[in-house]
Amino acid sequence: MAPSSTHRKPRATATALCAAATIATVGLAAPAAWAQAATPGTPAIPAAVAAAAPTPDPFRNLTPAAIADRAVDATQAATSLRMTGRVMSEGQALDLDLALDDRDNCTGLMKVDGGTGELRQADRITYLKGDAEFWRASMTSQGVPPSQIDATIELVEGRWLKITPGQAGSSDPSGVCDLDALLADLGDDEVDRQGLTRGPDAEVDGTPVATLVKQRPGGETTTVSVAREGPPHILRMVRAGGEEPGTVELSDFDKPVRVVVPPADETVDLTKLDPGTQA
Repeated sequence: MAPSSTHRKPRATATALCAAATIATVGLAAPAAWAQAATPGTPAIPAAVAAAAPTPDPFRNLTPAAIADRAVDATQAATSLRMTGRVMSEGQALDLDLALDDRDNCTGLMKVDGGTGELRQADRITYLKGDAEFWRASMTSQGVPPSQIDATIELVEGRWLKITPGQAGSSDPSGVCDLDALLADLGDDEVDRQGLTRGPDAEVDGTPVATLVKQRPGGETTTVSVAREGPPHILRMVRAGGEEPGTVELSDFDKPVRVVVPPADETVDLTKLDPGTQA
């Protein structure tokens, strides 16, 4: 069995997920790390739509800052959502697709350096599964020796790493599934909303949106798309230019999050990676 240092990165990988999810929700707050990603252009409006009567503007008499306030309030009121995009965590580009709710349930995927990992959480027990490329890329980034990487992959590949809340040696990856905590950080810095301008209206997945634009020194631009139909949820956040561009989308607001708990015979407890660690 591998020594205790072999499970360093499985814990760190879960922590990276937590950091990435936090980053992804901070679209109107102070600058945060983003991964390199192409900035999506404004979707073309079909001729039939363009010919139709324009959607009434619910924000017609509001300043950009006031629109941002409404967007933050509406998004924070969500009981669940889906978050997709690319972010930067621990120097690595992470592609995320995560659904989570306000009862700490979540399920989703992440990709890093050609590897894929899957995350599930129910009853505050976290399950993390990855292919060999996922674990190797994750542990290599942490400087784990190749022999220890091989030993860890042999133990966890094809199985779910089970992490219990408060488990000794873990860094509590359950935080990535804490919707309330993630949304509490959304727009935390109200001062940063000053200087917002309203850009051209557009669409995100067929929903009309108002766009809020923030220019920062160095050529960095943040664009936030706010739904103009239904609750004014934040639907897309794009950071272009600068050193840390990236894109995140939010969807499936208030839809149930169903988590399938892995069978016991397909899991390996975190303590198996460190005989001296107590569950």
